[in-house]
Amino acid sequence: MRVLVAEDDDVLAHALARGLRRHAFSVDVALDGAQALMRAAVTRYDVVVLDRDLPEVHGDEVCRELLAAGTGSTRILMLTGAATLRDRVDGLNRGADDYLAKPFAFDELVARLHALVRRSTPARPPVLQRAGISLDPAQRVVQRDGRFVRLSPKEFMVLHVLLGADGAVVSAEELLDRAWDEHADPFSNSMRTTVATLRRKLGPPQVIVTVVGAGYRVP
Repeated sequence: MRVLVAEDDDVLAHALARGLRRHAFSVDVALDGAQALMRAAVTRYDVVVLDRDLPEVHGDEVCRELLAAGTGSTRILMLTGAATLRDRVDGLNRGADDYLAKPFAFDELVARLHALVRRSTPARPPVLQRAGISLDPAQRVVQRDGRFVRLSPKEFMVLHVLLGADGAVVSAEELLDRAWDEHADPFSNSMRTTVATLRRKLGPPQVIVTVVGAGYRVP
């Protein structure tokens, strides 16, 4: 799940990024509206967490430009200190999919992000199941043939992407895009190492198949 946090408070923005990464989100940060638009132009995000009172380009204008650009499945969650009923109605009328006022409970933010992503993708079971593996995104629980498997956040994200493909091949480029952030080095061994560790933790028989020249799949 790829998220852009557009927030001008540097401390809050990076605290949110760290917290969301612990919940298996891939997170990029923009500290002003111009950065937010630049990142959204080159990366497909599942959700943009958008502060309305951004410098350079106001959050309302960022929202308008994202909608005008036809971002498709990208959802916008406005996260702001403007908390009156009129503010909330105005934000939603400008095209935001959800609105959360500061201060807020972090667990509620995580739950709202999951709900927004469910609305932006075709309906599928809340617990993904394939090849004896079950993955519960909300509880972050993975089982293999009834055995609980403890995964790191990155391993969980990779498995989530592969199971969500429903048997289709996921290219290395797509896996990097969905499970890593903008700082990922496409020439490093990080992805191959993560897949290898994931295979080991899931145990035999192996279920993550390498499709030479194409990517990975769980048949």
